[in-house]
Amino acid sequence: MSIETFLLEIENRKKKEIDSLDKDLAEKKSKLQRELDITVKEIQEKFANEAKIKSEREHARIIEAAKLQAKKIMFDAINENMQSAFDVIKKEIESYAKGPQYKKALETMVNSSKKKLGQNIVVHCRDEDKSLLKDMGVAVGKSIKTLGGIVAENKEGTKELDLTFEELLRTHEDQIKSFLSERM
Repeated sequence: MSIETFLLEIENRKKKEIDSLDKDLAEKKSKLQRELDITVKEIQEKFANEAKIKSEREHARIIEAAKLQAKKIMFDAINENMQSAFDVIKKEIESYAKGPQYKKALETMVNSSKKKLGQNIVVHCRDEDKSLLKDMGVAVGKSIKTLGGIVAENKEGTKELDLTFEELLRTHEDQIKSFLSERM
């Protein structure tokens, strides 16, 4: 074997090994690129999902805050309407207390008080109602500031029954509000 053949064979082997190494390198490079692409895709999907979840949470928070604000506005409006309705009711009560039916209401209040507290009662009322109550044969006590109605107590002063219009409104406020809510 000549040296040239020997060198040629070495050169061919060297080319084959380089080709083989290039091929291995290309395969490894391709494999690494695929792994990189997969990893990048997974990371993108992960962050996209996290961003979507955060976005949905923020969206839900904003929607709930808006709903809460809307409910508050509605609640405030309803309360304002209720207060306005109660103001109108009080004005109507003032008119009623000046009318002829009011005497009958006072008689009913006195009779109810006598049933609950006994026949001997003392009635506290507005100054303008004292003469009406004296005409009914009832002991009249001190004057009170009220739209109308009476506060009755037994002679001993141990039991009291508040039948003023304000107290009747207060004790029946929930029923009145329910009634008004149905009408609004």
